[in-house]
Amino acid sequence: MTRIDFHVGVTHRLHYACRVIRKARAAQKRAVVYSTQADRLAQFDGALWTFSALDFVPHVYAGSPFASTTPVILARDADSAPNSDVLLTLDDEVPPDCKNFFARFERVIEVVSCDDDDRRRARARFKSYREHGFQPTAIEV
Repeated sequence: MTRIDFHVGVTHRLHYACRVIRKARAAQKRAVVYSTQADRLAQFDGALWTFSALDFVPHVYAGSPFASTTPVILARDADSAPNSDVLLTLDDEVPPDCKNFFARFERVIEVVSCDDDDRRRARARFKSYREHGFQPTAIEV
């Protein structure tokens, strides 16, 4: 079964998400970063270019002609997201048909900031994942 980890207590969600993806790449893992919000994915895209002066994380949007050879894919919907080792979700809601979507990944990572609204939404996703038969874990950072 897919492992789901909630990284909670993060001070800067996008910067931390960049670090997660950098670590996945260092472990030679392919990753998908998922959010239905185009502006959030665009912010994450920009953050990948600027979060570290010494690291380059190759990434493209799903649908790019380079997607099949690029290790990190940014996707706005489950259908365009390729099967990969890691799914990092930056969305605020449970993805549609999450059980089948998550089954395409070894690991799903949720990044949760210290913001009260973000934590409330994360608790709802955590509960929903349990109701779908997953055993998510919370990791305080």
